Amino acid sequence: MEKKTMSCVDCAVTNCNLQDKKYPEFCVTTHMNPEVLDDAMKCYEEDENRRSMIAAGEVEYDHYCKYTRVEEIMAYAKKMGMKKLGIATCVGLIRESNILASILRIHGFEVYGIACKAGVQKKVDVGIPDRCNAIGENMCNPILQAKLLNEAKTELNIVVGLCVGHDSLFYKYSDALVTTAVTKDRVLGHNPVAALYTADFYYKKLKKSGE
Repeated sequence: MEKKTMSCVDCAVTNCNLQDKKYPEFCVTTHMNPEVLDDAMKCYEEDENRRSMIAAGEVEYDHYCKYTRVEEIMAYAKKMGMKKLGIATCVGLIRESNILASILRIHGFEVYGIACKAGVQKKVDVGIPDRCNAIGENMCNPILQAKLLNEAKTELNIVVGLCVGHDSLFYKYSDALVTTAVTKDRVLGHNPVAALYTADFYYKKLKKSGE
């Protein structure tokens, strides 16, 4: 059996948080390439990166365990001086995106949203197998969503329920910074962390190889 490379996901210590324990032998902090750390830290000298980190840190501190995700997004956008927000939404969550847009507008933001099926293109045209048409012939188009929001010059884009992989492509092609309001999980009511909380009982199948 190939030896497993240990990393942060194998840690039960998290001494990097409070530094009140000992680092494990495999700790990434104590074994990392210092040049990579230096390079990462230099990136925070870039204006947008620095402003984003400061705004995020202040939002976390000022509203810790007080604000919902929606409220935190608005607080972050205000601290960043962002006025025009984009929403990249799944068509299955149009109602939720409509509610989100109304809340954002009440708080003074301009909102422009693009649904995943905009443009009405067929799945088979990009190589998706015919069998996938059983749940709909029209493809989701996250790259188009990103490009249309780029064209609209949104300053922060908010993902609402894009599918796994579609969200990845949206992040890749968005010119603006992106945050996620809703992560799609059709089985768990868009609360994917529930599978992790129940992986030792209800969702034991997740820990079985090949399922």
